[in-house]
Amino acid sequence: MANIGTMRHSCAHLIAAAVQSLYPEAKFGVGPTVENGFYYDIDFPEPIGEAELLNIEIRARELIKNGVKFEREEMTIDEAVKLFKKLGQDYKVELLSDIKNKGTTRVGDIEEVELSGDGVSIYKTGDFIDLCRGPHLDSSKEIGAFKLTKLAGAYWRGKNENPQLQRVYGVCFEKQNQLDEYLNMLAEAEKRDHRKIGAEQKLFFIDDIVGKGLIMWQPNGTIIRNEVEKLAVEKEREAGYVRVSTPHMAKEELFLTSGHLPYYKDSMYPPMVMDDGTYYMKAMNCPHHHIIYNHDMHSYRDLPLRIAEYGMCYRNELSGTLAGLLRVRGLAMNDAHIYCRKDQIKQEFKGVLDLTINFYKIFGLKDYWFRLSKWSPKHLDKYVNEPENWEYSQQVIREVLEESDVKFIEAEDEAAFYGPKVDTQFRSVIGREESMSTIQLDFAAKKRFSLTYTDETGKENNEVFVIHRAPLSTHERFIAFLIEHYAGIWPVWLSPVQVRFISVSEKHTAGAESLQKEFFDLGVRADLDSANETLGNRVRKAVAEKIPYIVVVGDKELEGGDWMIRIRGQEKQEKMSKQEFLERLNNEVSARQQ
Repeated sequence: MANIGTMRHSCAHLIAAAVQSLYPEAKFGVGPTVENGFYYDIDFPEPIGEAELLNIEIRARELIKNGVKFEREEMTIDEAVKLFKKLGQDYKVELLSDIKNKGTTRVGDIEEVELSGDGVSIYKTGDFIDLCRGPHLDSSKEIGAFKLTKLAGAYWRGKNENPQLQRVYGVCFEKQNQLDEYLNMLAEAEKRDHRKIGAEQKLFFIDDIVGKGLIMWQPNGTIIRNEVEKLAVEKEREAGYVRVSTPHMAKEELFLTSGHLPYYKDSMYPPMVMDDGTYYMKAMNCPHHHIIYNHDMHSYRDLPLRIAEYGMCYRNELSGTLAGLLRVRGLAMNDAHIYCRKDQIKQEFKGVLDLTINFYKIFGLKDYWFRLSKWSPKHLDKYVNEPENWEYSQQVIREVLEESDVKFIEAEDEAAFYGPKVDTQFRSVIGREESMSTIQLDFAAKKRFSLTYTDETGKENNEVFVIHRAPLSTHERFIAFLIEHYAGIWPVWLSPVQVRFISVSEKHTAGAESLQKEFFDLGVRADLDSANETLGNRVRKAVAEKIPYIVVVGDKELEGGDWMIRIRGQEKQEKMSKQEFLERLNNEVSARQQ
């Protein structure tokens, strides 16, 4: 059986061959493998849509039946340039120019072709010719099961000043049942898509007149956002954090001091020249927090100092990369920075890990593990040159993970340049692996910002270590994850509407309004549906909206009798008094039950 990566890359070439047979004037960028499949960036004569995508797939299946060969040929760079110029493949010529001048070429984050000796290799797939190092299958008949899944825009080489191509995505597996299983997972993912549910439940929207990647939180979404933040504030207060608020912008000098300029400049919004200097929108909260730390003198007794803020940050992401709540330009981060002595690193890391695990338990999140990213003494050019601090901190962090009895892996040579970090990796309910949050230790801030404290001898000590942490990520990313996790069926404590009262008839409306106000005044998110529709229609609407509790208000309810409560997910209604119902609600909300 062929290597699955080889199969997927061969399938990408097969799709390109199908495209060329249908669109002879198409120009081809690159076609690498990705998780579960591949993509190919193509400059079509005219943009294509879903119907054309299906035609490409049909043509590719015809090529498989014909048993098209994947034939390798080696040639000099000059011969390859001449060939691809003749074919009119300008993007390939550009790549070859890079190879000739630099010995390698890179497209975005993809290392596509390397120079080997004096020449390069090409592959022929029928009439299609591609610049590729391989390897490939012998024949298209060896390709298992595949399907083209979607189209997207992609700037050539990831730069917005370059032409925008169309990215054709596909998936490929050895067997049809594997493909079917994956497509079923995609269907489930579509049902749980946070953009779809967000629109249905009126949680958030994005409007071009405001700007792409800038989230407009509607009342329902703001309730969820506020409840998440309320939880964070409560638990962080219990853990000894103090809260601060910092500006959305700062002078250029602050970001020069932090090192974000010029290295992070492309990810920040353009500068604003004011009468007293040049300002930038902040892309991170840490420089502001360092300034707060430095504003007062600190002794060894003051440490650790834990500063927290749901700070709003702004990232200059390319418009083509934005995706609902997952990739945005404005983000509210569950941020905090812990300033501690070296001997406090272990206990502070343990505190952050415990807080993180507790958060996940409250939200019912279970399938996760941690990844400890370490430095490499062989690559001192990549890291702060403090070997003793690296070895000490990595050891105590490893001890925290081991003593906490959590699942974790270690990754060599993947730390941040300023210190080791621990990422939380999740497997979502639809099987996708993603990073949720990071705990980072920082050796560099103390020098850049002259962070000090007075030690027990009265001397100034500059060994202040900073722990960056955001266990609940950003409001945007975390709520997208929760929408997918719950499929829009919110626990009572998070639900925008917890109780819906439905009056039986017009004569019951005033009494139902009184009940709704009574519950609302007691802190319950209750609303009333007294619309001029049938009772059945209004109940069905409340069920479709996934309201946790539905109370139909008629004579019996208004006369003080027991209520029949319709509970989400239960066929049978439950009978209880008004007081019993209120106690149940309060218990569920205060315990944040799932």
